[in-house]
Amino acid sequence: MPRHRAPRRLRLLALLPLASVLGAAAAGAPSGLQPEVVFTDYTPLAGSAELMRRLLSPLAAAEAQRELERSHQQLVAQSIDLASEKFLLYVPPHEGAHGYGVLAFVPPWDDARLPRGWAAVLDRYGLIFVSAARSGNDADVIGRREPLALLGAWNVMRRYPVDAGRVYVGGFSGGARIALRLALGYPDLFRGALLDAGSDPIGAGGPPLPPPRELLWRFQESTRLVYLTGERDTLHLSMDSASLESMREWCVFDVVADTIPGAAHELAGPAALVRSLAALARPVAPDPGRLAACRARIERQLAAQLAGVRSLAGAGRHAEAQRLLGELDRHFGGLAAPRSLELEAALE
Repeated sequence: MPRHRAPRRLRLLALLPLASVLGAAAAGAPSGLQPEVVFTDYTPLAGSAELMRRLLSPLAAAEAQRELERSHQQLVAQSIDLASEKFLLYVPPHEGAHGYGVLAFVPPWDDARLPRGWAAVLDRYGLIFVSAARSGNDADVIGRREPLALLGAWNVMRRYPVDAGRVYVGGFSGGARIALRLALGYPDLFRGALLDAGSDPIGAGGPPLPPPRELLWRFQESTRLVYLTGERDTLHLSMDSASLESMREWCVFDVVADTIPGAAHELAGPAALVRSLAALARPVAPDPGRLAACRARIERQLAAQLAGVRSLAGAGRHAEAQRLLGELDRHFGGLAAPRSLELEAALE
């Protein structure tokens, strides 16, 4: 990550609570298409330590910190120097009844662009579109793509009156996979995700991973996911199927799957975007009994694996215990902390 620290004035601004940010829109902020916008406000949500806490497994984050210490380096507060970054912003002429919605869009390409035909749809829903340049599939995930999307959404909320219930993250192809990671790790910011031809299962040895317990619970309760993939895009339809099955396993029930008739692996057009935004605007609260039973099952599975690690360690089979702990960490992610970290320390 670039060794950049936000100026002190900006770091202090970033400590404003979210409720204050939503009411802090500047008077007379412009509408329409705005290319090459330079933002100024930082937030701890996009800080390096917070990204690691929310998006890496606890053992991976701890190892990254140890690696920095071994090389006599410190984790930078912010990996992004906003003065050097350009964002594309599209602001509809009229906001919704409770303020604008926001779509922070993660592209697979490097330039910041507004997809053709999307402006009229964004106008219809009063939805601000923000996307960062140099945030494509070749860019570093945790050092650039994720914090850029977070900072884009944050700065929009600083400039415009925003309805907190309509702040979404989305993307196409590889960008959709990043959007899913952000939706899972930041359910306190994003209330929904538009996954256009890109998705992954939770856990299963790869990203996205379950975040800390309070964030996972909030994701289950208040985030709507919309999967949108071309009818002939068989690879990504298969990925969607695996992701959707994983969501059910992890007690995420507010999901919508849609296909674009006749389309291959291509960006959604205006008609498909209309359906997706309409779906995002209609979240459905999970059934409390079903959610409680599902969570209890996950807790039993986690407890059994933790007990297995302790049993192996107690029998002196430390190598096997460490291997099982690694598997547990990669599957349960932040849900297993702090117990996973305590077990690692005991094994070492």
